Amino acid sequence: MKKQLSIEVYGTDVICASCVNAPSSIDTYEWLEAAISRKYKDQPFSITYIDIEKPIELDHQKDYAQRIMDDEFFYPLVLVEGEVVGEGYVQLKPVYRELEKHGFSEGK
Repeated sequence: MKKQLSIEVYGTDVICASCVNAPSSIDTYEWLEAAISRKYKDQPFSITYIDIEKPIELDHQKDYAQRIMDDEFFYPLVLVEGEVVGEGYVQLKPVYRELEKHGFSEGK
């Protein structure tokens, strides 16, 4: 069985001021979960939504949340196995490329 990949989506309820007309962070999270499940059927992944304005337990998540608040990244910020693959207006192709680097292949 393949290793379950970790996908993290960081964001908040407020839409990023620099990302006019972009979907909200939670909408991006839900959209990514559906798109990845559809394209890569039966391939294990976990997707986690981290609200940067709520208490965060894991140190690496606290670090990314702080970096977003310090304007180092736009949100929503998407990581696959710790690699930044999208921020602000997230696109599917870079996310898919990173998943395929880790062995994902399109379901037939």
